[in-house]
Amino acid sequence: MKGLKWTSCATALVLSAFAGLHPAAAAEKFKIYLSMSYVGNDWQAEAQQMLSAMAKYYADEVDLHVQVAGPVAERQIQQINSMVQAGAKAIIVYPISPTALNGAIKNACNKGVVVFAYDSEVTEPCAYNVHTDQYKSATITAQWVADALHGKGNIIFVTGVPGTTVDTGRNAGARDVLKKYPDIKVVAETNGMWAQAVIRKNFTEIMATHKWSDIDGIWGQGGCLVAWAMQVEAGAKDKFIPCGSEGTNGMRVMMLPKGAVQSSDPAYSPLGAPGISLENPPESGGLALKLALKVLKGEKVPHETIMPPLAVTSENVKLCKEGSWQEMKDGCNVFDPALVPPGWFANIFSPDTPELGLKAALVGEPEPRE
Repeated sequence: MKGLKWTSCATALVLSAFAGLHPAAAAEKFKIYLSMSYVGNDWQAEAQQMLSAMAKYYADEVDLHVQVAGPVAERQIQQINSMVQAGAKAIIVYPISPTALNGAIKNACNKGVVVFAYDSEVTEPCAYNVHTDQYKSATITAQWVADALHGKGNIIFVTGVPGTTVDTGRNAGARDVLKKYPDIKVVAETNGMWAQAVIRKNFTEIMATHKWSDIDGIWGQGGCLVAWAMQVEAGAKDKFIPCGSEGTNGMRVMMLPKGAVQSSDPAYSPLGAPGISLENPPESGGLALKLALKVLKGEKVPHETIMPPLAVTSENVKLCKEGSWQEMKDGCNVFDPALVPPGWFANIFSPDTPELGLKAALVGEPEPRE
């Protein structure tokens, strides 16, 4: 499956995309560091590409450096401390924990370093957070699943990267909705780590003791693209289980009416599958860098920036023919399968980041300056 090949490249993309990105920093540039934690999925690779593109857009002001700690808080703490010692003016961080990094972040702030967390939050008051309301997003998608099942049925529940505020908030929101429906039974719960390959492996294990006909729906932090693809592989043609939620282009293509766009891959084609696609925006890291640059130049920025959830269902899914920023502004929200891999995330538009479009998400290149 194409999506799995893309996923397997995620870490390599993160580690290689910045080779040659920044020359020796000129004195007038701000030295900004990106501290990444878990990078084993498409979303993280895409978010890094978009942050890279934002840095390139402001290349006359930004000297960007990147480090990857992996899912180990102690290592991320060490890296943040080293960034401060190396002369960082700002640090953009995807935190593996909301609290474990607080001491290092406070130390950075005390030395005049601006710290922004994106997507997943930190609780240190001196830091800035750019994120979506994870709890609210999960209640929206879980309610959609409950309504699609008419309040009754067997579901698979897919969690994400443990310890992050993203995973904690989403799980809490979904469980609070589902507990109102005692006839909705979670027959399998699995940790997908926000990665298509992990989810497919886990779903394969679940199907060793269940059949797709035993499953009435899915709520999860991923899983829709994999579930529908596995149903296609099992011979399904018309009846697909309701699913929420993820933001992959593969999921949104499958939600399109049959015949809406041509594709040579039956597991990456319009199926009219029932779903709600709502995902954290991968441009949040790019927005964090943009806001950090404003703070460094003396502008006032709120310590919390909440990016609104944008849900896509069969009622408003709309094909982007070219993928331009203006086309996305006009409401398109899914891309031709010929343009992007299925595991790539389609929710890349934000009115706050006109610097970032399709090329930013795919290859780390910003929109042209006017």
